Order: sequence, then C-alpha cells, then structure tokens
Amino acid sequence: MAKITIKQIDNKKIWEDFMSLHPEANFLQSWYWGEFHQALKNNIQRTGFYEGSKLVGVMLSIVEDAKRGRYLTVPGGPIIDWDKSDLIEAFVNEIKRIAKEQNCVFVRVRPQLESNDFSKNIFKQNGFINAPMHLHAELTSQLDITKPEEELLKNMRKTTRYEVKKAITLGIKVTGYQLKAARHYQELSLIKEFYDLQIATARRQKFVPFSFEFLNEQFKMFSQKNKALLYRAELDNKLLAEAIIIFYGQEAVYHYGASTDEGRNYPGAYLIQWEAIKEAKIRGMTRYNFWGVSPLDKWEHRFAGISFFKRGFGGQDVEYLHAQDLIINRPKYIINYAVETLRKKIRSV
Repeated sequence: MAKITIKQIDNKKIWEDFMSLHPEANFLQSWYWGEFHQALKNNIQRTGFYEGSKLVGVMLSIVEDAKRGRYLTVPGGPIIDWDKSDLIEAFVNEIKRIAKEQNCVFVRVRPQLESNDFSKNIFKQNGFINAPMHLHAELTSQLDITKPEEELLKNMRKTTRYEVKKAITLGIKVTGYQLKAARHYQELSLIKEFYDLQIATARRQKFVPFSFEFLNEQFKMFSQKNKALLYRAELDNKLLAEAIIIFYGQEAVYHYGASTDEGRNYPGAYLIQWEAIKEAKIRGMTRYNFWGVSPLDKWEHRFAGISFFKRGFGGQDVEYLHAQDLIINRPKYIINYAVETLRKKIRSV
C-alpha cells in the first residue's frame, strides 16, 4: 500500500470531480464554500490526500478569528474513507500542522459521519473531545426525493399535505430568484429584504441572526453558480415567507428561512418547501435536507415549532456526530470552553 501524501489542491475540477463521487458530501466541503469564506477574508486550505497518484480524500479547513481565540474548522468533512486508519492518521496530523502554523487554539470538526459508536471511537482514539458548541446542523431531517411526487405528498403529515394544497388553492405565488451579474442590484435588494426579515424572525424566535455580509456573500457565491435560489411566497403582492435553498451534489438544503407577521397566517412556507423539493427532483437530486431540527423529546426547545414543520414533510432524522475539538493550546482552550459553555446556556441551544 502506497504511503499517504498530502498536496494542496488549486484546481476546482479536480476537487469537484472527487466530491461528485461521494454522495454523502454536501456543500460545506464544496469548492464554493471555500470561495465564500475567502470572500469573507478567512484563510482557507484545500487539502488533498493521495495514495500514490490517486486522490483518496479532500479536506476544506477554515481559520476562524474570534475574540476568545483563533481556531480551525473542518465543516462536514473531511471526505475520506473512515475505514482506512492511514487516512485518518494523515487527516489528524495535517489539521494539527495547519492549526499550529496558523496559531490556532483548537480545531473543530463536524464530520459527515452519522453519530454512533464507530464514529465516536474514531475521534476519541485520536485525542478529540466533544465540543461545547455545535458546528453547523447535527440533528437533521432528510427526505428521500427519488419517489414520485404523488408518493411524496402521500407520505407527508396529513396537516402538511393540507397546507400545501391550501396554498395552491389560495393562489399563493412562489418564485425562486437566482443572482446573475446583469441583475445584481435587483437581487442585492432582495437579499437585503431577506436579511431584514431574518432580523425580525430572530427577535421572535430568539436566535442570533447572520450578518448581511455573511448572507449576501454566501448567496452570491452559490447562486451565480446556479446552486442556490432565494424563494419568495407572496399573496396579492404581499410577502409571506422566504427561504434560501442550496442545491449541491445529491442534496438540496433548506439553509435559511424567514416569515412576515402576516405570513404566519398563511401556508406560504409550506408551498416554498414543496416547490424547492420539486426543483431538486428536476435537478436529479436524491435527497432534500431540511437542516437542523430539535430533539423529538424536547418540546420546550425554542426550535420545536419549526422542527415540527420540517418533519411534517415525511423525512427521516439523521444525526451526525457532534462537533469534535482537538486541543492545540490547552490554557487558552479552557477559557474558550468556559465562554462557549456559558453562551450555550444563555442561548438554550
């Protein structure tokens, strides 16, 4: 067996061709997620793991600066064969090297691995500990969309199916907008409107909203590549709800959503999801990821309501391994751990 060697990948085609061979991969390890973080002025590295001349793994890592200390993240990755110990060893050694080179306090990894004894043992045996906070969605609701539309409707919760059909009967209009260079100013105003609506939704649901720059750069990066749509549900020219859906690889992801006060009285959000599911099917995708949901047994959770909405479409819960931390600078990490633990308690997440 050839020794694992490491090279930086600067060729988009090589990266994306490899990703296309791995149906478990999602947008968090895509070439475009790296470009998005570069637009935010974050330092990224695209690492390739080679066995001889064959590419056998990729890893997008991102340096995040925070007041409590700089750290390295690997979201939804790396994309490797987790049965190969030499690949795992190469991955661990490489993140240690990058973290030390970038003066990071710790590394945080949320791999594209389901949470079970196998995945937990891999990280425990390599010196990781459970992170005090999550890194992107961990408990998700995912729908197999390879079935015919009639079957997908049939498998929905009765009330969800009713709301989808009611939205159609009421004449609610759903439009998906894509950012193109020629229409940049029009679409920029739509993103600004979505950002403002997100702020109002965040106040109502008590979560920390993303910045305008974060949302705008992300949508711009994916939408210009025909990999994201901003959906708007309207009735009589009145905005009811919005959502940003990312289409990548085998998966469409309901990444962000927001609704108006008036929209809460109409089923616009239901029709947005149905239209996005149909679009994903047209694109030949196999699953629709409703992204994060709260645990089924925690009805007091502040996201229980939106989670009930998401699960109504008939998907199955998929739980990824909780974010794992590899400590590089222990004294500084202890401070970070305390800050994040307190923040988690205050935010009830």
